[in-house]
Amino acid sequence: MFRATVLTLFPEMFPGPLGLSLAGDALSRGVWALETKQIREHGVGRHRAVDDTPAGGGPGMVMRADVLAAAIDAAAPADDPRPRLLMSPRGRPLTQPRARELAQGPGAIILCARFEGVDERIVDARALEEISIGDFVLSGGEIAALALIDACVRLIPGVMGEEASGVEESFEAGLLEYPHYTRPREFEGRDIPEALLSGDHARIAKWRHDQALALTRARRPDLLTPQPRGRSNGR
Repeated sequence: MFRATVLTLFPEMFPGPLGLSLAGDALSRGVWALETKQIREHGVGRHRAVDDTPAGGGPGMVMRADVLAAAIDAAAPADDPRPRLLMSPRGRPLTQPRARELAQGPGAIILCARFEGVDERIVDARALEEISIGDFVLSGGEIAALALIDACVRLIPGVMGEEASGVEESFEAGLLEYPHYTRPREFEGRDIPEALLSGDHARIAKWRHDQALALTRARRPDLLTPQPRGRSNGR
């Protein structure tokens, strides 16, 4: 079973949207599991401090390595096979291949940082894989963790209604997804493309591929550039 363990200062943010729709239904059926761990339980001192001022000066606060190490160790023993992920804007971008790779595994231990980030030493000491969901900064890693988990859970067998739904979509074949249409046949002077109404499966497949290729060239030409060989998570 895919099992996600989230280390956070705000466990009340979960399951959030993961408790709804397909992910929520699968969660209630036991297809996958989710647990949250409060990092502050491992804080130091009377006030359970989890952060301190940055070495060398500067604004903000930094999450302490000793606190995070205790939280990680309590949540997962050393022999836990699940990858340890840190949601971070400086991480490698989350890709569909990486999401599928995670979905096919035992789950993930996900650390959600706050403030200015984490003491760098915890990244090395606990072999954290830094993952980003985009070139922007959030207030913390929780929203990014929700996005990552959703991207994985929807790929678990038994979550989506039709297996083809997870195959014929953006990034699965290296292209953006082709446009979709449904009733009514005409909407505000715009018709459904005739090829989709032809009943000719070969013609429909060619139209969809051509449209996907055109969209990718226009919006994400980087996807058409051959990528260097290697694992998608950069290891």
